[in-house]
Amino acid sequence: MEREEVGGVEALQMVASRTFDSMSKQLEYIDDTLPAETNGYIRVDCYGGLNQMRRDLCDGVGVARLLNATLVLPKFEVAAYWNESSGFADVFDVDYFIQQMNGFIKVVKELPELSSKEPFHVDCSKRKGQYDYVESVLPFLLEHHYISLTPAMSQRRDRYPQYAKAALCQTCYNALRLTESLEKKASELLEAIPKPFLSLHLRFEPDMVAYSQCEYVGLSPASMQAIEAARGDRKPWTGELAVIWRKRGKCPLTPNETAFILQALSIPTNTNIYLAAGDGLMEIEGLTSVYTNVVTKSALLTGEDFTAMHGNTKAALDYHVSINSDSYMATYFGNMDKMVAAMRAFKGLHKTLFLGRRGFAELTAQGLKGKELKQALWKAHRDDFVMGRGSALPDCFCEFKL
Repeated sequence: MEREEVGGVEALQMVASRTFDSMSKQLEYIDDTLPAETNGYIRVDCYGGLNQMRRDLCDGVGVARLLNATLVLPKFEVAAYWNESSGFADVFDVDYFIQQMNGFIKVVKELPELSSKEPFHVDCSKRKGQYDYVESVLPFLLEHHYISLTPAMSQRRDRYPQYAKAALCQTCYNALRLTESLEKKASELLEAIPKPFLSLHLRFEPDMVAYSQCEYVGLSPASMQAIEAARGDRKPWTGELAVIWRKRGKCPLTPNETAFILQALSIPTNTNIYLAAGDGLMEIEGLTSVYTNVVTKSALLTGEDFTAMHGNTKAALDYHVSINSDSYMATYFGNMDKMVAAMRAFKGLHKTLFLGRRGFAELTAQGLKGKELKQALWKAHRDDFVMGRGSALPDCFCEFKL
């Protein structure tokens, strides 16, 4: 990068740092106007991977406060996703969570008088648009007194009253701390990574590629077999539809394509890279043959305690490392990437970038190759790379004193 560009980055980061420092200080105020009586109890049921569940929990706390409910500790339903069982208390410090939410919302660990009773479930998860929780959910809460819900896929949080936004944001940015044992393991991992380093969230697992309905050429027979086994009924697009689909940015970047883009952005090939990825990553040689200083948590952490860890706690390690890395790049824009980018911005760490799948597809479709393609990729990423636009906080971030 040219000197004048570096100066521009530094200047922009100084401005952004002052902005986010100001925002961070706004989280110091706690709303002390909680009603003496609540309308009942709400348990947030969270599904999927760790960061999807974290997102659902944040939204769910906002909903519970909106409805003037007491929050029961959330239920993490991860068996279907990870093929194993874990819970909120396996990942997060329960007592710290309750302490940090004091003044924002009432929280209880359990309901002794209802311990044998499952809450009445209100299904909100598939609702989109302007879903009205007061109109649609509050009547169930008043009738049954104890309900569970999974928040709607999209919400108009900007229409929440200030106290509900405050509870939501406090959950996202201040209240979720790893358990003592998990934080110790995460700190051990962070300490073991050579510094300075780039955390790279690379997604190219068989199930993800199969779900994308994209076709790839040049993959190994083992990778192709794994993808076909994961496809099920989701057959890949072919012909012109496949081209349109890829140009829309729907196809995950391969490790080889990722290495090429990193080179286009002038990331030195001797850069220390922490690979924030789960098990089953395919074609990793496409990255490690170019960038030789790639490390993983499985290589840096040994012992029975690590091998016995389930997927959720391993994902927590990746999250912890990524929000504390010198730089963060992602080949996708999933739940982890959104949560990591938000927290990095909140912490004043602005070297965050999402690699452009759509831009890469459009440029390669034009027949660009080699040096010409690298120059075009640099231009395509330049605004995000220089301005840190990818670091923007999600719309739940509060623009007022909590």
